[in-house]
Amino acid sequence: MQNHLKNELHNVISGKSQVRFGATIQAVANYLSDGTQSSPKAEDSKQIREQEAKRLENFISEKNLWINDIDFSQYVSEGAEQRVFLKDSDHVLKLNDAIYYSYWKDYFYNLLLHNFFFTDTAYELIGFTTENKILYAVVQQSYVTISQSTNLDQVKAFLESNGFINKRNNDYFNPDLGIILEDLHDENVLTRNDILYFIDTVFYFTDEFWSPK
Repeated sequence: MQNHLKNELHNVISGKSQVRFGATIQAVANYLSDGTQSSPKAEDSKQIREQEAKRLENFISEKNLWINDIDFSQYVSEGAEQRVFLKDSDHVLKLNDAIYYSYWKDYFYNLLLHNFFFTDTAYELIGFTTENKILYAVVQQSYVTISQSTNLDQVKAFLESNGFINKRNNDYFNPDLGIILEDLHDENVLTRNDILYFIDTVFYFTDEFWSPK
């Protein structure tokens, strides 16, 4: 079962399998792919990130993905990784500069994993924008109203039933898949009518994910 799931995730990452709102994300990730499986060595990260950003901006221009009409007056909140704006009664826009990732490619992989595991709050990559010379991905997501506070023990039980072991605080690891899932505090997992909604996730791959299946 886990091997089948791992194969399916590899297909999603490579673009062989579809996932909700995945087409544009897969296209960008494949464009940035240089044949490596995951992040290069840390000492190379700054130079590679700069090169990657230039390639990404070329792709954005070629595909007309620049967005210049974001209504910044609809500001809702922000965290370390992104700012949130209300788009309409049903959707929010999130501006993310991929600060949690050494490389943009890994951020797009994160979006694909989120959309695979949490379809009801899937991210739709609608474009990119810049502010103060910083590049931001602009994703759209369904707006989730809450009816009660999130019980983190319930989050833990749900994730452990799906193979994710709690390592510390709000961080989890799936040893069979080789996937890390972090930052699942009660502002990133909301509850409506006793149902959990994962609205912000931070996925990382380990070497195990890329090992032969």
